[in-house]
Amino acid sequence: MTARPISETVASLMPRARAELAELVAFPSVADPAQFPKSGCEAAAKWVADALRAEDFTDVALLDTPDGTQSVYGYLPGPEGAPTVLLYAHYDVQPPLDESAWLSPPFELTERDGRWYGRGAADCKGGFIMHLLALRALKANGGVPVSVKVIAEGSEEQGTGGLERYAEAHPELLAADTIVIGDTGNFRVGLPTVTATLRGMTMLRVQLDTLEGNLHSGQFGGAAPDALAAMIQLLASLRDENGTTTVDGLTGDADWDGLQYPEAEFRQDAKVLDGVELIGTGTVADRIWARPAVTVIGIDCPPVVGATPSVQASARAQISLRVPPGHDAAEAAKLLTAHLESRAPWGARVTVEQVGQGQPFRADMSSPAYTAMAAAMRDAYPGQEMQSSGMGGSIPLCNTLAGLYPEAEILLIGLSEPEAQIHAVNESVSPEELERMSVTEALFLRNYAESKKA
Repeated sequence: MTARPISETVASLMPRARAELAELVAFPSVADPAQFPKSGCEAAAKWVADALRAEDFTDVALLDTPDGTQSVYGYLPGPEGAPTVLLYAHYDVQPPLDESAWLSPPFELTERDGRWYGRGAADCKGGFIMHLLALRALKANGGVPVSVKVIAEGSEEQGTGGLERYAEAHPELLAADTIVIGDTGNFRVGLPTVTATLRGMTMLRVQLDTLEGNLHSGQFGGAAPDALAAMIQLLASLRDENGTTTVDGLTGDADWDGLQYPEAEFRQDAKVLDGVELIGTGTVADRIWARPAVTVIGIDCPPVVGATPSVQASARAQISLRVPPGHDAAEAAKLLTAHLESRAPWGARVTVEQVGQGQPFRADMSSPAYTAMAAAMRDAYPGQEMQSSGMGGSIPLCNTLAGLYPEAEILLIGLSEPEAQIHAVNESVSPEELERMSVTEALFLRNYAESKKA
């Protein structure tokens, strides 16, 4: 059977896919009750569950996970004796950040310059729509040849581990022969790519206390220990002069030997300002896929507007440490904690709280599922061969699933190519990529089912 019928079916379904993605993007499903009402996540979860029921999924359930969020599960039985494939996506999203910087409302899917803009359009509500398109295309062309489980997570962006803990407590629920994680993306639009590695992550909050209360900077400044200045000095100790991460005891000199990322392309993708240097050493691929990277993602301090001439008594920061394969995220967290506790200046009192963690992941690309995926990508992207790259981000569930189901093959694909600008303002998805990756997934499921018959 050729790829053409699948491709034509997916193309015919794209207007429906756009309408559905618009509905799903409209839910402000940020899994952080300190910023957004829980109702946004609950409404998105219900929408996902209803979509699965409409596709004849059975056992559809809203799973209450230990972190207080919900994941959505459904099962679509295939032919007798067919392998089982688990399809993963997440419906929670990052906060919109500076809404005034969006060229269109973040929770309103808007078409502009050939792309669809909206928070979650690529990461990862578009990934769920991709799964639906693939299954619908197969149904229209002879049926879905495998049994399918779908799990749509509700707190992936927060890294709070709800689905991981739930899966560990119910290990039979997500068992599958192959797992497709629809939460990464091609290296470039039009270049079919599987993600071979993920960096893990540990997230810490550190607080420094130096005084019982703020003091007048004229009366006490110069002798009173300033907690905000102490925090700045402590955070500066996490990088050397060229920006390389320097956590005491954590090595960071590994090399990446796969697909490379030209510096000029990275500067363009990252929108680095003219004259500003990149940080770190080694190739760009070394730095973002093979080495640890620390990022200060937030600091509690007085804003400039309304600031008073005060010596600050306390300061707090949140720190993300990305950890490549070959490192243990829990051990990295211990090293980072020890670094923060030992490097705080002036005897400042240090409190460190861990708020998130996920292990790094490396896929086994020698497995039969990758052969089936390579063939699917070749057909969906004529003239192109499957490429493999790393990803600097984390998907904590991958290692949980690998531990629970060591025989399962895990593949990572998706819609978050560089132009998507996930986690930034003006996130978008390429409808052409959504179409082609949906074709890819449908062809993969067909190829994989045939390989299991052989």
